Amino acid sequence: MARVNHTELIINTIIGPGTSVNGDITAPGFVRVDGSLRGDLKAAGRVVVGENARMKSDISGTNVTIGGVVQGNILASERITILSTGLVLGDIITRRIQADDGCLIHGRVVVCQDEAQWNATVSSYRDARSVYSAISGFASQSE
Repeated sequence: MARVNHTELIINTIIGPGTSVNGDITAPGFVRVDGSLRGDLKAAGRVVVGENARMKSDISGTNVTIGGVVQGNILASERITILSTGLVLGDIITRRIQADDGCLIHGRVVVCQDEAQWNATVSSYRDARSVYSAISGFASQSE
């Protein structure tokens, strides 16, 4: 019988219904979003995006479950589950994926088979993102 790590089940951060957050969030464990988030979300554990949640965010976590709307890219080091109410407008990089009937994904989906492929894909994604950020910063300074 597999051992359950109870620290993975403790919710460290909750963005409740009706709550709106503007800014990046870094959390040490499990994060649940049922409100609105505009900013990147980095969790050391699980991430659950409730069906009424609206996010304009890049998300990274171990296990990510999407039930609401996410406009941004998602890195899930173990798995991602997109529920029938889920909408992802962005790229997904993960090791395993489950997409329920009725969900919508508009973006690239990369499922990595092993650790080497995962590391190479994530490194490439982060490099491309750094270049894009540098170009965006340069363009806004020159205006």
